[in-house]
Amino acid sequence: MDDTPADKPVKPVTGARQRGVVERLFDLIRTAFADGRSIALWVAALGVGIAAGYGALGLRWAISGVQFMAFGEAEEALASAVANLPATTIILAPVLGGCIVSGLLWLGQRYGWLNETRAEGVADVMEARAVRAGKMKAMPGFLSALIAVVSLGSGASAGREGPAVHFGATLASLITRPLGLPPRAARIMLACGAAAAVSASFNAPVAGALFAFEVILGHYALRSIGPVAVSSVIGAILSRIHFGAQPAFPVPDIDPARLVDYAAMVPLGVAAAGVAIAFVMAVTTVPRLVSDRARSIKLPLWALPPVGGLIVGSMGVVAPQVIGVGYEATATALAGGYAIATLGALLILKLIATTVTLAARFGGGVFSPSLYLGALLGALFGQVAMMVFGPTDTGAAFYAVVGMGAVSGAVLGAPLSTTLIVFELTASYEASIALLVAVSLATVITQAITKGSVFHRQVERHGYDLTKGDARVILQTIRAREVMTPLNAEESQAEMDAPGVYEDDYLGRVLGFFSAERIDGAPVRSRSGDQPITGYITKADAHAAYAAALQARHEEEHG
Repeated sequence: MDDTPADKPVKPVTGARQRGVVERLFDLIRTAFADGRSIALWVAALGVGIAAGYGALGLRWAISGVQFMAFGEAEEALASAVANLPATTIILAPVLGGCIVSGLLWLGQRYGWLNETRAEGVADVMEARAVRAGKMKAMPGFLSALIAVVSLGSGASAGREGPAVHFGATLASLITRPLGLPPRAARIMLACGAAAAVSASFNAPVAGALFAFEVILGHYALRSIGPVAVSSVIGAILSRIHFGAQPAFPVPDIDPARLVDYAAMVPLGVAAAGVAIAFVMAVTTVPRLVSDRARSIKLPLWALPPVGGLIVGSMGVVAPQVIGVGYEATATALAGGYAIATLGALLILKLIATTVTLAARFGGGVFSPSLYLGALLGALFGQVAMMVFGPTDTGAAFYAVVGMGAVSGAVLGAPLSTTLIVFELTASYEASIALLVAVSLATVITQAITKGSVFHRQVERHGYDLTKGDARVILQTIRAREVMTPLNAEESQAEMDAPGVYEDDYLGRVLGFFSAERIDGAPVRSRSGDQPITGYITKADAHAAYAAALQARHEEEHG
């Protein structure tokens, strides 16, 4: 029997009540995600792995499509195809690609879709992790991916892994943004996107996870291992579904090494450091010099790609191996297919072509070029070693594989993940042991000279030094407005004549101001209008905020 009075109708669920239910549901979801060990974070990692994995594979398919339109070749054997094309086609393809990239850069600048007049990459993911609480904007990610597709498909000399990592991290941030994740969970999701992208690119799940820890997160906290591993495995599974179990490029079998081969890892590590230092300095210094020169002659930066395309295309007429990502040339070097003179010439030409590509604002990364340079160096070193010590069963392939890992590990600042990539590509325990010696030596020497990896040096252009951990970065991210105590009109009037700081001043400047003025507190002013005083900040409050931020990061990295 219905006990509801006839004159008292049942209240319908109003829009406000529906919104209340939805908000409570999202609150429950956010609470679940707040704990980095929660199963909810693993579920999110599964979704991120699928999205970022297909993002990386989509980039690969798109690059192949543009490459087919430009050169009539959709597979990795681009150098062989380019060698049979007329010079006009080889030159025009990157020039026309550069014109399209120029248009995309102009659009990005005109409508604010890009933060700068360039495509973004791995360094921007690292900066988002350290400075922007793991959050990335969608538009720069999609436009940067499109620029990379056009650039690499039309023959620009750069890598596709960097754009894949950036795109994967962008997708991770985009699909998890509605969940309102706390910063530590958002940073783990960025690492998940990067891991899936690397894993899908190389079909190397262990290396993908290690890359995310070494380069993106910068730590190996227990709470992040599970989600990152899930995404990385998903990326590898997707790669195997669509491209089979073969690695990104074929690697010859490695025969057992002699004791003298292991001893040769020391000079090879030193040589790898020399190439890595030259590469890091070139791709970080030359683009800045070119930009300064372009501004001095009032040439917009978005107009640079066609000029770079002309240079790279002209180089491709002489040496087709420098065109594009370069996997075919890398595989040929690993197989011992080049003579000593060819190896030396390609080593120099590829370094120049990649530097020109990045200086001209094409989109692309440095992962593949560093593998290319390392394989050429190792093959060159191996042939010289065999001339000195006599032929060996290992041949030049052993040295080429080690050189590939040593140079790339030193350039990227990721010795462990590059060692794992080599192991997953070769399944050679001996080559991996030898590489540990060479890459460790190469990384130490390179970092001592360059003061960080290529990504660290790229992040420095925005004033952030990530080589010393988060302690300094925190001083550059917390602003006075976040720490100050608001003042009412009467209190503000009393502080009018006191020296002060501004609301948007970073904590580092505030503490420096206290030390320089020898004071324990100061009023905080707004920069708008007549700069009214809006609050007051004390040295004790500033130090307390700094200590709290340090403790939170410590718990995140060691929890």
